[in-house]
Amino acid sequence: MLCRFSALAGFIIPFGNILGPLLVWQIKKNEIPSVEIHGKAALNFQITVTIAAVVGMMVALVLSLICIGWLLFPLVILIGLAGLVFAIIAGLKANEGKDYRYPYSLNLIK
Repeated sequence: MLCRFSALAGFIIPFGNILGPLLVWQIKKNEIPSVEIHGKAALNFQITVTIAAVVGMMVALVLSLICIGWLLFPLVILIGLAGLVFAIIAGLKANEGKDYRYPYSLNLIK
């Protein structure tokens, strides 16, 4: 659970949504067996959300030069909100002892 809720660190520290799960996963993976699984899943999802938000923001900025990019800024905000909501849901599931599979998450760390 600690690893999943550490993804919320991105609201305090830039890229904290990636650093939080990474640090907790690396520190606790040998002590608590479930952290290995939950930590990788949280880290993969947060990396996916960060990539999607950065790409969406760049596309929105480029398209704002031709006056339609402002339509994509709400999409970038929704990506961030979805990351927050899914991190909370995953944390609650981990607290119950259940595995949670994040939707649309790239499997970058195996």
